[in-house]
Amino acid sequence: MQDMQEDQREVSLGEELDRLAAEEPGRPAVIAGEQVLTRGELARRSNRLARAFAHAGVTQGSMVTIGLPNGAAFYEAVVAAWKLGAVPQPVSYRLPPAELAALIDIADPALVVGLDPGQARPWWPAGQEPDAGIDDGPLPPAIPPSWKAPTSGGSTGRPKLIVSTAAGTVDKVVVSAPALRLERDDTFLCTGPLYHNGPFMYSLLALLLGGTVVVMGRFDASASLELVERHRVTYMYLVPTMMSRILRLPEAERLGRDMSSLRVAYHLAAPCPPHVKQAWIDWLGPERIWELYAGTEAQSATVISGTEWLAHPGSVGRPVFGEMRICDVTGTPLPPGEVGDVWMRTASGKPSYRYVGASATEHDGWETLGDVGWMDEDGYLYLADRRSDMILVGGANVYPAEIEAALLEHPSVTSACVIGLPDDDYGNVVHAILELSEPVSDEDLRAHLAVSVAPYKIPRTFERSDVPLRDDAGKVRRGALRAERLPAT
Repeated sequence: MQDMQEDQREVSLGEELDRLAAEEPGRPAVIAGEQVLTRGELARRSNRLARAFAHAGVTQGSMVTIGLPNGAAFYEAVVAAWKLGAVPQPVSYRLPPAELAALIDIADPALVVGLDPGQARPWWPAGQEPDAGIDDGPLPPAIPPSWKAPTSGGSTGRPKLIVSTAAGTVDKVVVSAPALRLERDDTFLCTGPLYHNGPFMYSLLALLLGGTVVVMGRFDASASLELVERHRVTYMYLVPTMMSRILRLPEAERLGRDMSSLRVAYHLAAPCPPHVKQAWIDWLGPERIWELYAGTEAQSATVISGTEWLAHPGSVGRPVFGEMRICDVTGTPLPPGEVGDVWMRTASGKPSYRYVGASATEHDGWETLGDVGWMDEDGYLYLADRRSDMILVGGANVYPAEIEAALLEHPSVTSACVIGLPDDDYGNVVHAILELSEPVSDEDLRAHLAVSVAPYKIPRTFERSDVPLRDDAGKVRRGALRAERLPAT
């Protein structure tokens, strides 16, 4: 009877990682540059760190704000929080003091790790080691009420927490692994910043499934392929910006790398230009290319393989969990082929998250993240853009993502952001901000776009930028870029 009760007891994430460590203590858990952290070392170091966090005031249910760069120390801090039943709340380690203060105001963490909170709040500086005399043995089981609480500025730029309603137990967390194509013992290449939900979630799921995480300090196209070859990576996390940069490598270098170990190249987080997707399919084969569309909120998600994409080009797939539908501005469902707002809900009707610092856009049990799109007769979803980013030009809707994708097909354009600027005649005009690999004239850009874009969608003005338009996770803040270009009032 006791064995049966033990089998039915929920296993915490910290317990599972300690179990994996006991099973194969010498197996690599995290590889960061030349540092190799084994399962046994991760267990011992996180146990000691957890006890130090507890001494600083962290208890079950506490938030722990983690502002550390990509590396083994980040994973140690997350696991230490889990082992106390606390909730890891990742933020950028480069967050300016004012933005950190705003996040701390809404998160109210028991401890800030890495970044200096600059106020009367417990702080664990980056690089600080717990006392060597602290016990590094297993802690009593503790289950976090939420396994993660990532941040998002969304389209408003105001900080908010997206707190998962999934408790920190194995059965609640690894349930999403099949949809993400993650398997036990994967060697996972983490290319993105761990303060973003995608890299955080995917890489920690890989760890919980007994895999090895190879984490890049910062994405580099050439280095990413070298890591796949050197570590026999089976699963590679990508965003479209990374995919484009890899395609721009010299062909001899790209094709000369041994990618035979790679089972899955999974991309998400931003729209993927069709020519980029097709090029990856041509290179690695459609069975290895996968895409997910979802919000951090995880009410629902679509997934599509490269094989399905060839039959439904431009689609982001069909829902694999939860429900989605397309509605007009009144909330009335639209038939296949008609563009409207994308609405989602969980299959159970129970919330998958809660906001701290924001409110959901909700109607009759359905929620929208602000995306616009349509579905075909087979239930495949196609995205147009975010409604907040849509540009109204003389009464016509212009979706920036469409124009950006067309611009990125130009061999000299490495990144593009399209925004609307005020105009007395049309209401708005289209303006493009570009990163270029070599100079190109406005006339050449317009001629390039004229092949695939309607005349009213072609930008009236072009701007060259020496500053990266997208962050390390491939995200662009169109609203902020637009605000910087509006006349002072």
